[in-house]
Amino acid sequence: MTATPPALDPRTSALLVMDYQEGILASLPGPADREALLTRVAGAIADMRAHGAAIAYVRVGFTDADWAAIPPANIAFSFLGGQRLMHHADPAADIHPRLAPEPGDITVRKTRYGALSTTDLDRRLRDRGITTLVVAGLTTSGAVLSTVTDAADRDYRLYLLSDGVADPDPQAHRTLMTGVFPRLAHVVDTAGLRSLLRGSRPGRARTRAVPAADGSGDRTAP
Repeated sequence: MTATPPALDPRTSALLVMDYQEGILASLPGPADREALLTRVAGAIADMRAHGAAIAYVRVGFTDADWAAIPPANIAFSFLGGQRLMHHADPAADIHPRLAPEPGDITVRKTRYGALSTTDLDRRLRDRGITTLVVAGLTTSGAVLSTVTDAADRDYRLYLLSDGVADPDPQAHRTLMTGVFPRLAHVVDTAGLRSLLRGSRPGRARTRAVPAADGSGDRTAP
């Protein structure tokens, strides 16, 4: 990781807000910590939005067909399927209302850890000319790890919000934040992100979002 992260152009950048869902937030220790985390991420969303950057929401949610398609070999997700957890229409799968998407934001529904592997997020980002991702999400050892490694392989420039990610396992979180992610992304906190955005001019207007009929996410329209 370089000592000073490179400049961030909001016109070609997107903030990924991953798995900030009621059921996943409940796995984190301490309601006060969760509230502070939500406050920081809400601030990052506002900062990115004010400078014209794209906001992309990613949530995990399953249909009956999705559960049935999970093979026994997938240890983590076969458990979710067997217990019928995180149905896409269950309140536990909702994005927390403090971070609710707005018209023009991208939203996708996934069925594995990573934000890119089971969604059309990569194509939708490329269609908007996005080459830089700022990553916030839950959990550090799940969605964040999977997405950062995949996005690095896809040649995105990456910034990881150090105070916008969390994990139920403090040791796993520390190991990833100090030993893994600095090799893949520029690690900054929300105050550092604000400094990178300061002085940049707002980008072009974004498209509005139209809910998809199948519940798989939003499509965008002019």
